Amino acid sequence: MTALYIIAAEYRQAVERLADMDMDEQTVADTLEAMAGDLEVKAVNVAKFARGLEATAAAIKQAEADMAERRSGIEKRAKSLRDYILRAMEGTGVLKIECPEFALSVKQKPPSVDVFDAAQIPDVYMRQPEPPPPAPDKILIKRALGDGRDVPGARLVQGTRLDIK
Repeated sequence: MTALYIIAAEYRQAVERLADMDMDEQTVADTLEAMAGDLEVKAVNVAKFARGLEATAAAIKQAEADMAERRSGIEKRAKSLRDYILRAMEGTGVLKIECPEFALSVKQKPPSVDVFDAAQIPDVYMRQPEPPPPAPDKILIKRALGDGRDVPGARLVQGTRLDIK
């Protein structure tokens, strides 16, 4: 099967050749219509394949989200079970349990800070986030360029995209 880019190149070459030949308009139109059919069939098939890939990507994305949700639930359950064991051991005064596979022991954590009222913390103990670096305001620039004003370092560009409905 011929690739889409080859069909497109052949179509462009045919247009150029037919423009140079001394043929009646109907013959030129019929020739281009026949070639356009090949281009259309190939483009439709490629678009179907692209849609299939997009559907597969969406399914993978949903599966990733489902797996992340499941992982989070499993992690929460594991933490809950660890907390349950810790409360039981602390409540009974048992600080160590050993079995052939592993050992359980109650350990002291390093001290941590509990900020119960941030409003009372002196400024010297507050972190100041770095301001973000300046960035071009594309909406403002687009409006200025659209109004005919010159903005050094920027220009309006018009691209194209493929719309498959």
